[in-house]
Amino acid sequence: MRKWLPLVAICLGAFILLVDVTIVNVALPSMASDLHASFTSLQWVMDMYALALAALLLAAGSLADLFGHRKLYAIGLVVFAIASLGCALAPNAAVLITWRGVQGVGGAAMFATSAALVAATYHGRDRGVAFGVWGAVNGAAAALGPVLGGLLTQGFSWQAIFLVNLPIAVVAIVLTLRVLPAGKRGTGRLDVPGAVLFTVAAAALTYALIRGGDHGWTDGLTLGAFALAVLAVVGFVVAELATAHPMLDLSLLRRPTFSGLLGGAVLFQAGAFGGFVYISLWLQNILGLSPIRGGLALMPLAVASFVVAAAAGKHTHRFSPALLVGGGLVLVGVGAGIMWQSVSAGSHASSLYAGLAVMGVGVGLSTPVLVSTAVEAVPPNRAGMAGGAVNTFRQLGMSLGIALFGSIFTSRLRDVTRHGGSVRAGYASGLDRIFLASALAALAGGVLVFLTVRHSRGDGTPQGAPAPEPRDLAVEGGLSPSSPRP
Repeated sequence: MRKWLPLVAICLGAFILLVDVTIVNVALPSMASDLHASFTSLQWVMDMYALALAALLLAAGSLADLFGHRKLYAIGLVVFAIASLGCALAPNAAVLITWRGVQGVGGAAMFATSAALVAATYHGRDRGVAFGVWGAVNGAAAALGPVLGGLLTQGFSWQAIFLVNLPIAVVAIVLTLRVLPAGKRGTGRLDVPGAVLFTVAAAALTYALIRGGDHGWTDGLTLGAFALAVLAVVGFVVAELATAHPMLDLSLLRRPTFSGLLGGAVLFQAGAFGGFVYISLWLQNILGLSPIRGGLALMPLAVASFVVAAAAGKHTHRFSPALLVGGGLVLVGVGAGIMWQSVSAGSHASSLYAGLAVMGVGVGLSTPVLVSTAVEAVPPNRAGMAGGAVNTFRQLGMSLGIALFGSIFTSRLRDVTRHGGSVRAGYASGLDRIFLASALAALAGGVLVFLTVRHSRGDGTPQGAPAPEPRDLAVEGGLSPSSPRP
């Protein structure tokens, strides 16, 4: 039993950092009331966390290479716990949004190191079991967020969704320092220009999408933010090509499997979770459900994703990665399409159940193998970079999905009510467009994965065949994203 304590430490951190992506959803109406927050502020409460995760994951991986994975993981847990307390004590929306960003900093440090810690701690058959459990926790955490958020918000207050992180983080910190291997410090260097430019690009694009929906797409600041995002992307490409220690080796994008999975990761997270915040607002503000009932209404996705991820973990090697990831994305799209057809102005929460269940099956199939497929698609000394990039693009998809769907939602709500329609009809119209956009995004991601994902590893061996002994990944620092180009 003691041999699994390191996995417990890793999974506890992974759970709280990923559950906090969506646990805020059902608490938003209570937050808006207590803090007198605007709709735009609510978007930023969600988006700031996902944005910090996306922008800092690769940089956190580089720092892990410098200081050691266990040390950075422990630091991430401490930062996350302090920020959670700050969120709970926030007197207004601006302070809450700021602390959510700090939470994302800690979460990035934890997320960037957890897979490497699993790989460094377990070997042989135990490693397969450990990654299966870790993948199941990752797959279920975001889906369980609304349910836990509802229970805590109604049973206590919205502050409880942040305070609950503190005892979990304390246990994880103690276990981390006692049972996780210290590991060795690497020799990489932090790509500061790349980290800054990637962060600016992600933040500017997210800001442009949120502001565009609120102030119009021809607004000066909206256009300026889009222009800044483009310039930052160009600068990022130049910086990565110029350095010997890139956060993202752009030559990997020439591999169809890897580039296809990055695109699929963005579309997967946006299609599966980008609309959750608006569903939660509909359930509570329009249907009048309590936070608990609003969270339970989303339970079909949580249950389906957890069961499927846990059951499929032992058998993923029997199937093509393209079938699992691409098929999962298609199911996410089908689930969103079912809700698109089911939800109307007169609908109740039950109209979501079938679509959420189908979507949950897709989430459960895709999540456990998305990162592992990307890792296998690149050379071993680029494994950590590949895993970090996929997780980065997943969180970027979440951030951009919330921003884009918020623009769609507010536009439809404004148009319907301006022409004499009820707020209830406006919410239904907004959700209708969000479900359609989610379906199209996920289906496009599925097609992209089917067209690009191949069936061989980066080292040339077929996927599904026994992997070479992964000593290069765990022992020799191959899971670090900052190794110099060969």
